[in-house]
Amino acid sequence: MSLQILQIIGSIILATIPALIWGYIFYLKNPYKRSVIFYAFFLGATAVFPILFYKYLWQFFPWINAFKYTQGYEANVLGISHFLVIPMSVILTFSIVGVIEEFMKHIAVRAMGKNEFQDIDDVIELSILCALGFSFTENIMYFHNIWVHQGAQNLFVPFIFRSIFSTFAHVLFSGMMGYYYGIAHFATPILRQQKHIVWPRLMERIFGIDDELIYAVQNLAQGFIIAAGLHAVFNVLLEMNWTLLIIPFLLCGYTYLSYLFEKKENHKKYGYLTNKGERAVARETVESILG
Repeated sequence: MSLQILQIIGSIILATIPALIWGYIFYLKNPYKRSVIFYAFFLGATAVFPILFYKYLWQFFPWINAFKYTQGYEANVLGISHFLVIPMSVILTFSIVGVIEEFMKHIAVRAMGKNEFQDIDDVIELSILCALGFSFTENIMYFHNIWVHQGAQNLFVPFIFRSIFSTFAHVLFSGMMGYYYGIAHFATPILRQQKHIVWPRLMERIFGIDDELIYAVQNLAQGFIIAAGLHAVFNVLLEMNWTLLIIPFLLCGYTYLSYLFEKKENHKKYGYLTNKGERAVARETVESILG
């Protein structure tokens, strides 16, 4: 076996280990059909390739490289003391990374199809599985790059870090996004059953925009901002070598995600309402936005 093949196979094996461990942990929270699990994982794993293609196009169309526009802000800093100073270029760069990666993972979830979602727990779990697939492909490339350029002896620390922290971070961000996407996806039955949610109805009366659409879009936007924002913070912590802050950051994220898992309404089997009625047009509009 040639060294190149060994490096590829070895990198795949290393990337598989954290994916299996984290996947099993969250599978226990909400067991799901194995065929759907592998499909979600596959969609997440392939969601990396459009990003790679985007980077490939930079050599032909350099103007589409969003990151080159952040370089002009290297001299600008954000900080409250000499010990906590962050270049604006770092913040902007990793904000873009957070937006791109969370968007692609979310697209993978949408590709599952709405028939796979019976409750919000399903949306959370399938979002997590897509995130594990995404992290799996990322880890293969990361481990392979280290093996080729630095040698196998330098793989241990990156393997431990990415297995415990980076993979888990992907899971957290996508799990949170999955919760809010689930709320948006089931906006119609949620508003019907939970009469205490009054502000979308108030907005409908004032502006004439359907309350289901308002509620769905608000939760979708909220989830994406939270996921992409936390992703950016995590990457900034890594870039600035503030590793001591990563553990409490992820612990807080896990506590919040566990809270979302346990919320009572997550376990209701909403299904997906497709029956026609007096608000059919509004529901179809929500469907077109949410996939």
